[in-house]
Amino acid sequence: MKERSMSDVRVTPWQDGDFPPPPSDLLAGMRGRRPDGELIGIDRVLLRSFPLATGWNGLLGRVRAEFSLDLEYRELIMLRVAVLNNAEFEWDVHYPAYLQAGGTEEKCDALQKQSGGSVIFNEEERALITLTDQSTKQVDVDAEVIEELKRLFGEAKTVEAVATVAAYNMVSRFLVALAI
Repeated sequence: MKERSMSDVRVTPWQDGDFPPPPSDLLAGMRGRRPDGELIGIDRVLLRSFPLATGWNGLLGRVRAEFSLDLEYRELIMLRVAVLNNAEFEWDVHYPAYLQAGGTEEKCDALQKQSGGSVIFNEEERALITLTDQSTKQVDVDAEVIEELKRLFGEAKTVEAVATVAAYNMVSRFLVALAI
């Protein structure tokens, strides 16, 4: 994946002191989603539109922290979307989070080689990768894939898996379009 710096970004990222300043509760919420409390590149670009930053922070905060689908599975989906959409920044952010959630280097390597059917993935992971591949590449997902997810995870977690794929396709498309 190609290295990018903030100087490559296609819009000027927000900086402390820019006018008008974002609402303090928005800044606090965005910083609260980051492990070290520091805004990252995507946050600074989102702050060019306060309504967008507010909605984005709420949605992605819930996907990352409130879904019942295991975090390791959500991070697996996020990494797969990053690979499929060539979203380097997304990979860089979610790679350590996936490892911390229980993922492995070997699985990361397989995801980067786009070999989601690898035997290193368990049945649940393979089903999530199939969902992610179909939804990302063709939008339409085979009914059998959804039925398999419902069998493995139940309806609520299936909905959350589909929403995670959709949300992180939004993220990757935003990142790639603006060269973040």
